[in-house]
Amino acid sequence: MIDPEDYGLDNLPYGIFSDASGRKRPAVAFADRVIDLDALVGANLLDEESLRGAETLNAFLARGRSAWTAVRARLQQLLGAPADVRERSAVTAAALARDRVSMHLPVAVGDYVDFYSSLEHATNLGRILRPGGEPLLPNYRHIPIGYHGRAGTVVPSGTPIARPSGQIKAPDAAAPHFGPSALLDVELEMGWVAGPGNRAGEPIAADDVRAHVFGYVLLNDWSARDIQAWEYQPLGPFLSKSFATSISPWIVTLDALEPFRVAEPARDPEPLPYLRARESWAYDVELELLLQTARMREGGRPAQTLARTNLRGNYWTVAQQLAHVTANGATIRPGDLFGTGTISGDRPGSMGSLIELTWRGRDALTLPDGETRTFLEDGDTVTICGRARRNGARIGFGEVTGTIRG
Repeated sequence: MIDPEDYGLDNLPYGIFSDASGRKRPAVAFADRVIDLDALVGANLLDEESLRGAETLNAFLARGRSAWTAVRARLQQLLGAPADVRERSAVTAAALARDRVSMHLPVAVGDYVDFYSSLEHATNLGRILRPGGEPLLPNYRHIPIGYHGRAGTVVPSGTPIARPSGQIKAPDAAAPHFGPSALLDVELEMGWVAGPGNRAGEPIAADDVRAHVFGYVLLNDWSARDIQAWEYQPLGPFLSKSFATSISPWIVTLDALEPFRVAEPARDPEPLPYLRARESWAYDVELELLLQTARMREGGRPAQTLARTNLRGNYWTVAQQLAHVTANGATIRPGDLFGTGTISGDRPGSMGSLIELTWRGRDALTLPDGETRTFLEDGDTVTICGRARRNGARIGFGEVTGTIRG
């Protein structure tokens, strides 16, 4: 359900849509409409050629902050109360109803990295996987942990998710077998999208976020926990993560997020100098994880909220992630995607994955109609929603959804 109040002049998130013609082109979301930016460029109301006929936002992201700021200011002018009759007419012609368009991946993702930046999530996983031991590995408070995912399986919201297969070894089995995952999980995350990159060998400073980060999306990094348990040592996740990563269709810009920056969590020990930023880059973004089973859908019952959490608590922010991923001279490019890792809180009902919510299947979740879940079953639809609200200001991220098929 679209709430027009989430998409006012202070938001204007960017995406790629197509209408009945099938032609992809860039847009911003405004109220309950999609504003065709290609049409505004064609009408000479928007002076940004990288948006003309573009099927992804990559070229616009490469233009950098000065271009992003200029386009945003011009759109706020055009969508506000333009006095010019021709402008009003052109904007009206460029506005399409949301239910009459299809949304696509907003960028061509060249590289995808997933971090592990929630201290609470890392602690919970440590307690589950290493009971009785120290939950956090020694490096966690010193370094933003991450792994390289598979960009080719980043998919837009609404794409069905096929249950993955791989090698699985039961604890009491002498050898692994190959088969479909029985412990299919979700990961409630956000992801930031890169703008202009860096030259090889030149790290990006933690203070340079505005010059290199365009904005945020919602992200679900689907995970096969039984495949992961057998394969992840010594090099980390592989088939258990690479089968699908879903993202929301609209990129909310850093400019739109500016009013929602808050103090970062305390860190002990203090990060190394290259991971320190002069400004805070934590954001107050409310996140919700919902589940609707096939039986619920057939009975017309709404999705059930499983968890509520907030991005603001993440131990490592975009500034540290950006600085660390380029610290060795590695490059980023426009459209690269960087996941936060699962976002969990420190209270019951604030955990962003089923492995935490059910303590790896020990404590089944009971749904309103009596169904139970430990991990995802075929036909289950998962939805992640996001919204920022602070001091009367409000912007929405929409949602990212996916339904499991066998």
